[in-house]
Amino acid sequence: MSGTSLDGIDGVLVRIDRSHTCSVQLHVEQHAFTPFENTFRQTLMALNTPGENELHKAALAGNHLARLYAQICTRLLDQAGYATSQVVAIGAHGQTVRHRPLEFDADLIVGHPAVGYTLQLNNPALLAELSGIDVVADFRARDLAAGGQGAPLVPAFHQEVFGAAGQTVAALNIGGISNLSVIQADGFVTGFDCGPGNALMDFWCQQHTGQSFDRGGQWAASGQVIPALLGALLAEPYLHAPAPKSTGRDLFNPTWLATHLGPHSDAAPADVQATLCDYTAQVCAQDFLRYAAQAGELIVCGGGALNLFLMQRLAALVPGVLVSSSEAHGLPPLQVEAAAFAWLAYKAVHRETASLKSVTGAQGARVLGAIYPR
Repeated sequence: MSGTSLDGIDGVLVRIDRSHTCSVQLHVEQHAFTPFENTFRQTLMALNTPGENELHKAALAGNHLARLYAQICTRLLDQAGYATSQVVAIGAHGQTVRHRPLEFDADLIVGHPAVGYTLQLNNPALLAELSGIDVVADFRARDLAAGGQGAPLVPAFHQEVFGAAGQTVAALNIGGISNLSVIQADGFVTGFDCGPGNALMDFWCQQHTGQSFDRGGQWAASGQVIPALLGALLAEPYLHAPAPKSTGRDLFNPTWLATHLGPHSDAAPADVQATLCDYTAQVCAQDFLRYAAQAGELIVCGGGALNLFLMQRLAALVPGVLVSSSEAHGLPPLQVEAAAFAWLAYKAVHRETASLKSVTGAQGARVLGAIYPR
């Protein structure tokens, strides 16, 4: 998994066992991480917005990603002592650089609704060639074709690994973008992208400190929230739109941030960072209180779970609720999304549906992913 945080690739080696009751037991046997070089990170960042010769650059970036994915798969197998023949499939999500579902093309054929598009850079054929393992990729397109958002896809996985009979469970993934999954006590699942996660904080930190992220939230903790800026950020219409909904760097990007920072150009950088941290916490907390207030615990995964200051702010905004890391539930925060796409690949190989109509708004559940044989 290489997500919207653009920090690098998390790979997991997962054993999935199915019992006679059709329930699935998932075990992460190995985890490996490969950071992106700064030049490649900048290439991916640039491809999130229109630019010169972008088709050529995107194709080459997809090739490079496939090579990095192959390397991390080799590392996982070497660490575990497995042969490629023992692996059923690789789930390779690719790198999302554009996400514009249900937009643009409604008027091309009268009576046909807009489909829009979602674009993940990848070369799964090259990955299959390099790894000698079947590859499952392109997980979002089938849901879009069925009228859905194509995202988020992790709520079904959260239900699988965090769901508890008779209890309402909330799981919050804070990557570059944050998304909330709510598994109701009766098994009904809702989920959507809340808004920014680490994307804006990481950008600001890189720009002003040279560090790729604010470790532990220490820099944000040193600043003071700017109330007027926070209020302007919270007025973003996306935050108040009803679900189903999904978003990405198409909206929450440096240009969007710059338009809001205009009146605060003389603000101390640490104060802006504190405001961005509080913004992410406020967005996530508001959605939790709106959709999952009956849950006694908020399970947090993704890189945001390692930001101690962000976790403290979340806890303060949802009093009486236990805000915990997914590690307390058997999956460390940086392994959850990668494990989710291993699980999605498993579902695709077995031709089982993995999308949720209640989450994406599609016409129904669909089998997700295209298979590239080794």
